[in-house]
Amino acid sequence: MAGSETDRPGVIAPPPVIAVVTLAVAALHEWLWPSSALASMGLVFRLVVAALLIGGGGALAVIGERRFKAAGTEALPWRAATALVTDGLYARMRNPMYVGLGLAMLGIAFAFGSDWLLLLLIPAALVLHYGVVLREERYLERKFGDAYRVYKTRVARYGWPPPL
Repeated sequence: MAGSETDRPGVIAPPPVIAVVTLAVAALHEWLWPSSALASMGLVFRLVVAALLIGGGGALAVIGERRFKAAGTEALPWRAATALVTDGLYARMRNPMYVGLGLAMLGIAFAFGSDWLLLLLIPAALVLHYGVVLREERYLERKFGDAYRVYKTRVARYGWPPPL
């Protein structure tokens, strides 16, 4: 399987592209139909919440990516994996980089007071889940077999709820 065209998860789009498209669609909607619910919360409150969310999300993503690099495997989900990472942060959640991306996007929604971005995070999360995460999981099961299946029973996909 290694090196072949079938040794790929087959994700529908790179997660950063999903995020950028979501941000662009939200910005267009804000321009055409400005929103105000988040904006009414007050700038200082929103910026504090945004900083916490973006900082926490960024930390999850960076720590997750560094763990992949330390294991000598590819962090980019459209490329072949060479190792199964199950320790460190990955002992607590299977997808910390995606959780981090979601938290950062939520933080951006707060920072800019964008109700549209807050709303569009729902379809973006669904695209990420069905178009990236579930495809990666099927790929990892094919590639790593029982080792990945056992890992899935021990560690929650997004850190919650804990596996039964």
